[in-house]
Amino acid sequence: MKDNVKGKAKQKTQIVKDVIILGITVVIAIILLSIFPYKKEAVVRTSWDFFVEMILILPAVMVLMGLFNVFVPNEMVVKYLGKSAGIKGVLLGILLGALPTGPLYVAFPMASALLKKGAKISSIIAFLSAWACIKIPQEMVELQFLGAKFMALRLILTIIFVVVMGLVIELLIAQSNRKLKKDG
Repeated sequence: MKDNVKGKAKQKTQIVKDVIILGITVVIAIILLSIFPYKKEAVVRTSWDFFVEMILILPAVMVLMGLFNVFVPNEMVVKYLGKSAGIKGVLLGILLGALPTGPLYVAFPMASALLKKGAKISSIIAFLSAWACIKIPQEMVELQFLGAKFMALRLILTIIFVVVMGLVIELLIAQSNRKLKKDG
């Protein structure tokens, strides 16, 4: 019962934060459009196009997330992407992020679900980074236009830096959490 009340209070706080961020964004947009009124048409058109894209994609993403939550057990996520997975979990995160195509904002609900199911931060960072900059179709186009040497070098360096970035971020978050526990 106590956890339920805490959860509702946390959810309410998050909604308030989201509304504040939305309000700040709207105020900044109004200020910028008053300074640059000739950009209004481009801003409205781009915003509308993005809104329509989101409306078309997000329902499918939500259905997939529901299926993922029901059919993929937490134990599987912990085993392959959790702390016990080690560097293999990070590499699997890269592979999972490199396979799908689509805009990056589709990956965020998936990353959130993986975190809730027990995936470690470095695996999630690898997943999101790979989604953003390593895609199999993208690699094929890169190969065609920029050559095998360029593609291979960029891919290898990207993987190295994604792994390092994931591990460093995981370390920083762990240190921050330890400090919070110590202070709190």
